[in-house]
Amino acid sequence: HVQLVESGGGSVQTGGSLRLSCAASGYSSNTFCMGWFRRVPGLEREGVAGIGIDGRTAYADSVKGRFTISQDKAKSIVYLQMNSLDPEDSAMYFCAAGPPGLGACQYALWGQGTQVTVS
Repeated sequence: HVQLVESGGGSVQTGGSLRLSCAASGYSSNTFCMGWFRRVPGLEREGVAGIGIDGRTAYADSVKGRFTISQDKAKSIVYLQMNSLDPEDSAMYFCAAGPPGLGACQYALWGQGTQVTVS
């Protein structure tokens, strides 16, 4: 049974930090790329960061220099370290996984989300 479970969300003051975790089970982390997305009610879902099976990372312009995605393959956990948080970062954050495709990860698996609130 393939599953992604996020944790680490919460409330933080402007300028603070949070680290989100995504625990994956039921598939090999060596064959799936992983990513973090966020969604604010009324707005489209936004890709935040991704990490390929080769370890290469990519970030949305809005979080570059502040957020870092990393992966512990031995534990099948993907992290999103978020620093210098701003109220505009408030959203439900989702972890996603999928096989690599032509130029982009084919995200097919999604977690239930974890709420981040910055005030």
